[in-house]
Order: sequence, then C-alpha cells, then structure tokens
Amino acid sequence: MFIDEMKQAAEGYGLSLTEQQLGQFNRYYELLIAWNENINLTAITEPHEVAVKHMIDSLTAYREELFPAGASVIDVGTGAGFPGLPLKIFCPGIHLTLMDSLNKRVKFLQTVVGELGLTDVECIHARAEEGARSRLYREQFDIAVSRAVARLPILCEYCMPFVRRGGYFLALKGAQYQEEADEAKKAIKVMGGSSTEIRTVSLPGLADQRAIVEIHKTMPTPKTYPRKAGTPAKKPIIG
Repeated sequence: MFIDEMKQAAEGYGLSLTEQQLGQFNRYYELLIAWNENINLTAITEPHEVAVKHMIDSLTAYREELFPAGASVIDVGTGAGFPGLPLKIFCPGIHLTLMDSLNKRVKFLQTVVGELGLTDVECIHARAEEGARSRLYREQFDIAVSRAVARLPILCEYCMPFVRRGGYFLALKGAQYQEEADEAKKAIKVMGGSSTEIRTVSLPGLADQRAIVEIHKTMPTPKTYPRKAGTPAKKPIIG
C-alpha cells in the first residue's frame, strides 16, 4: 500500500508525518495514478518509487527557517505538483502558488487541492515568462521552487523574477548540480542573486547524487527579464 511506502520513505529520510498528512499523500497518489491514464503526468507509478522519487524528493527542498507559517511560495513549471504540493502537505501554513503552462495539468492540480482540503493554494495556467511579467506575481514571493524543468541558467530567468528582494530560489537538481551551478553564475548575478549555497541530499535507498541549489536574491530583477517566451531556452545567459 502506498501509505505504508510513504511512511517508511519519510522515516528513512528522517521526517515524521502525521496520520492526516499520510492520508493526504495517499489520496494524492491515487489521483496521480487515475489521471495519469488520460494525461501524461509521470512515468513513475510504482508506489515505492512515487513515495521516494516524487514525494520525498520534493521534501528535500524543505529547510525549517525558509518555510515558516505565512511564507509565500511559488512552484514554477510544477507539472503534476512537484515539489509544491508535497511541501504544502508538510508545511500547511505556507501560501502556495502552482504555475504550469498546460491547462490539463492545472485542472489536475485544482482537483488534488480540492480533494485534499488544502487552503491558500492558487493554481495558475501560464508560462513562466508571461507570469513573471504580471504585477500580481512579479517579485511577490518569499520563495520560488522548481524541479526538473530546465538547466539552471535557464531556470534562473524563469524563476528569480518571481522572488522578492531578500527571498530565495530553490532549484532541485540531480547529479550535474555543481556543473549547472557553475554554468549559472552569470544568470544568477543578472537576475539579482548574490550568494549561492548547495545542499547535497540523499534519498532513502538511492545512491544517485542530488542537491538543492539555494540562491539568495538581494537585488531586483531588471525589467528586461524574463525575455519573451522561448528566448531563455534558446539563448541562456551563460558567460
């Protein structure tokens, strides 16, 4: 059963989940599998793998001092809701915005939010390059998170315009995290970032290397960024 896999995976990572949280993760899994038959949400469907590689992997972004109650968090290019929804289940006091460019996925996210009884969650259908130009979202968030969307120089241009001065951008990265962090140095500076901290993480039972790249934003992002849709991916800021 998924609920048992989830409990075991959380304990393996050193996290304690309440019965309510386990129930929410279980319902999330059920909805993910049901909707995945009609729209492409994930290639990973086996209970143990979803628990470790989706749910716990998302929670590796968590650091207590960054996620106090009332913190505003945006998940850019959230897809099936990772890492935003697991973080919201684990930290119910945060204000969460989920942004994705595909309306079918946004409808799935709205269904999950309703079924799990989550509050203070907004699901937005928009490309990052467009959403970051809206006064409703530009530089309005304490934290932006993103997972499995693009290489870090591109991701910085997608995500950092959403972060207020003094806030953080957390990128969940795989084995090439150091290479990507080096490649993104110019983009980080251009987007208003200063210090970058890399937190390596290990998932229960997996040997592969992963890390959270934490970027502290201390200056506003210039108004010219993000550039129009498609440009960040075609002409990343590298140098």
